Amino acid sequence: MKTYPIAKSNRTPWCDESTYQAMYTESINDSDAFWAKQAKLFLDWDKDWAQASNVDYSKGQIEWFKGGELNVAYNCIDRHLSERADQVAIIWEGDNPDVSESVTYQQLHDKVAKFANGLKKLGVKKGDRVCIYMPMILEASYAMLACARIGAIHSVVFGGFSPEALKDRILDSECKIVITADEGVRGGKAIPLKANVDKAIGACDCVDAVIVVEHTKGDVHWGIKDVWYHELVSDVPADCPCESYDAETPLFILYTSGSTGKPKGVLHTSGGYLLYAAMTHKYTFDYQDGDVYWCTADVG
Repeated sequence: MKTYPIAKSNRTPWCDESTYQAMYTESINDSDAFWAKQAKLFLDWDKDWAQASNVDYSKGQIEWFKGGELNVAYNCIDRHLSERADQVAIIWEGDNPDVSESVTYQQLHDKVAKFANGLKKLGVKKGDRVCIYMPMILEASYAMLACARIGAIHSVVFGGFSPEALKDRILDSECKIVITADEGVRGGKAIPLKANVDKAIGACDCVDAVIVVEHTKGDVHWGIKDVWYHELVSDVPADCPCESYDAETPLFILYTSGSTGKPKGVLHTSGGYLLYAAMTHKYTFDYQDGDVYWCTADVG
């Protein structure tokens, strides 16, 4: 049996018990001060907020960093370019283990900016909803970050869901655009994603266009609303300004499974979700510079 040594940095946790308890006590005794410090430590802001949190459980009202402004894509990509442009940001492995691709931060920036410009070319603007029904390919991450770059709200639907389930989610969130691929591949078997979209959008008058990534080059039906991804981004620049928006601006909608009733769209806002993700990455996963985070979960 082959074993692999654990790096020294990964054998030393980011904090000891006393440090953790001190942070916990601070978060309880002065919650706003604690979260404000974390928000400024982990995120870049375009505008400061007046109050870190506004929570009223009796009314179901919860707001984080309202009035503060930022951009999610800038925080995920752009701010890293000065030092990490040539470093790998994403390692993708296909259904076939022999197929993989690495994308640097600069390449990620360019792909996302072009996708964002492509969305704008189709009339997508801040607040519009975009459905992402895709296989586990790099373009799925480009799509999510492109939406965040221009302030559009994305709704990722698991690629294993049926046309009926897809239709329900498109209608509920009134998606203007659907992004998909010709086919997905799982265990060597082709998944007819585009065909599923065709069945779903027949009852979705809200959909203006369907962007199709050519993944397997499988045969697909082509309709008047369909646009090839590679053609959409072929003549747009690899630079797109980041839209600055309030921390409470919706970032994405993720639907519950529907196993106990009608699926419910859970809305995640930009500032609070981004800070949660950043803190979890550092404090829970104990991320050290240079670590590779391996995600086996499907988007959606």
